Amino acid sequence: MAACEVHHVVEGPAGAPVLVLANSLGSTTTIWDALVPRLAPHLRVVRYDLRGHGRSPVPPGPYTLADLGEDVVALLDRLGVERASICGISLGGMTGMWLGAHAPERVERLILCCTSARLGPPERWSERAATVRSQGTEAVAGAVLPNWFSARFAAAEPEFMARMRAMLASTPADGYAACCGVIEHMDLRDALPGIAAPTLVIGGREDGAAPPEHQLGIAQGIPGARLVVLPDAAHLAPVEQPAVASRLILEHLGVAADPALDAGLAVRRAVLGEAHVDRAIARTTPFTADFQDFITRYAWGGIWTRPGLDRRTRSCITLAALTALGREGEIGLHVRGAVRNGLSREEIAEVLLHTAVYAGVPATNAAFQIAQRVLAELEAEADESANGEPRS
Repeated sequence: MAACEVHHVVEGPAGAPVLVLANSLGSTTTIWDALVPRLAPHLRVVRYDLRGHGRSPVPPGPYTLADLGEDVVALLDRLGVERASICGISLGGMTGMWLGAHAPERVERLILCCTSARLGPPERWSERAATVRSQGTEAVAGAVLPNWFSARFAAAEPEFMARMRAMLASTPADGYAACCGVIEHMDLRDALPGIAAPTLVIGGREDGAAPPEHQLGIAQGIPGARLVVLPDAAHLAPVEQPAVASRLILEHLGVAADPALDAGLAVRRAVLGEAHVDRAIARTTPFTADFQDFITRYAWGGIWTRPGLDRRTRSCITLAALTALGREGEIGLHVRGAVRNGLSREEIAEVLLHTAVYAGVPATNAAFQIAQRVLAELEAEADESANGEPRS
């Protein structure tokens, strides 16, 4: 079968080493959303939808693992990339192993996540394919999703789990079923000793779909491979633990970290929150990339990391300056940051009251209104968390 021109997204510096992210069965490029902001400052990240998935075409089946591997080779050719590292989850990891064995000249390094060299029994996959063809991918969601994430993660992230279910249910039935056929007939065990690319194998201790013994078999089969099993993760371990997985990936790829950028990103996340920073980085375009780098490197990495003032004091100064300058769009964000840095509601009020003397009543009045709203939101979120209720 001819190679499929798969949908792909490219992020990160043009001259950086290339890392291709390969999805699992039933997922799309969106599963990497929490990892890409951590990887793209250092790497040219290429993520793509498997044939039959997401925004990629759905060619008639059956498919083979060679077809999926050739799709990646064709994608690298279109992008003008001679060699790339491959990081794949489950079926994406199987594709990575095929590339390592059959197209070694195109593979720099491998990261194989929650995958297997032989994931039987074959009947499991032929039966699932038949179910999907007759009833659609929604019919298998109830069996698949509990294997993707640990029970603790699923309970804590109901909105995220709803998005994952919708993503799975939107996968074309013909594409999903044809990829089930790939796994049904896949056996890479004899190919493992011939893989020469330096390989990191990542597993999830709570993975019910491809338990850690499958990753152990891969690590034992590929010469020099390293195995890391994440204790609190299931089948989509890198998605469940993006910070740990990103660190492992960067270490394996030998990417030289930028101390100022990395320190700034760490402080920025600690003060403003993971979700806000991920959204800001995800919105980065070529037009704004240098500005995002400037904020992270100099404001957060150069100033907020200095030892002369603690973060509590820096939050006080920041709130006062934003109030004085009338930067209302930033005040709410830094009220949340001040709470993360240990300021109480009363201390935030004192900062704003003190600022009123020197910056004026109108500006401080606006700041008080914003702060009161944000503090009420934080209290409501804390109450919901304490009561075990999902956040809206």
